[in-house]
Amino acid sequence: MTDFERELLGVLREALMLNEPPAGFNAQSNLFQTFGLDSVDALEIMMVIKREYGIGFSPVDEQNKKIFMNIDQLAAYITSKRSA
Repeated sequence: MTDFERELLGVLREALMLNEPPAGFNAQSNLFQTFGLDSVDALEIMMVIKREYGIGFSPVDEQNKKIFMNIDQLAAYITSKRSA
């Protein structure tokens, strides 16, 4: 994982009160399967990203499922929006 991906994982873990990731967890691991997240957690992730990084999301955007799939996708999305 990159430094930013580790930072992002830390932000999510703190906000959602998640346990330490299991051995073998990496930036491509599915967040929802790994941590047992649901749609309410996805909304919380949206709020945390807005608060921490100033990046907003539409709750009905078809791309959200892909963006929130793993740390790699989420970090790439945030980075693209920050540099835009």
